[in-house]
Amino acid sequence: MLDTAIKTQLAAYLDKLQQPVELIATLDDSPRAAEMRALLDDIAPLSGRISVRFDGDAERRPSFTVGRAGEKARITFAGIPLGHEFTSLVLALLHSSGHPPKTGSTLIEQSAALRGEYRFETYISLSCHNCPEIVQALNLMAVLNPGISHTMIDGGLFQTEIEARKIMAVPSVFLNGEAFLQGRSTLEEI
Repeated sequence: MLDTAIKTQLAAYLDKLQQPVELIATLDDSPRAAEMRALLDDIAPLSGRISVRFDGDAERRPSFTVGRAGEKARITFAGIPLGHEFTSLVLALLHSSGHPPKTGSTLIEQSAALRGEYRFETYISLSCHNCPEIVQALNLMAVLNPGISHTMIDGGLFQTEIEARKIMAVPSVFLNGEAFLQGRSTLEEI
């Protein structure tokens, strides 16, 4: 799925992984699930610190989680994070492994200090220019705080959810099942 040049660049980033990371996929028999499997099969051999399992039991199929090995994953990609979202996947891998984010210490402390359970879901389009910033911010918050989880949802892949939630534009973020924000936003604003 990934060409040789992208694999070479990605391998250089994955050399920075600090701790083992586990990807757990929940697949079905769809062509998109086959593409997701191919993506994960391309990523796994690029670092000895990445393992992939295909025995997930998530509700959304196809999807996969990213998390530090031995811990409950708090980042989910319900869709294939290519195009504008590929950087979101790379950062999720790096941050989940313990690689320090390029974010100010105040924001890191604020994210880590939030108390309660926060289940974020972000509906995106792979062609959206504003979506990655939200996805990356919420993924980082999920890495920093065990009370936060985040799922990126490709609206093109989960059209019935888009219709049921009456989503008219992306990114659209839901928090604990309720509409939270729509459009461009930053970690500071969240």
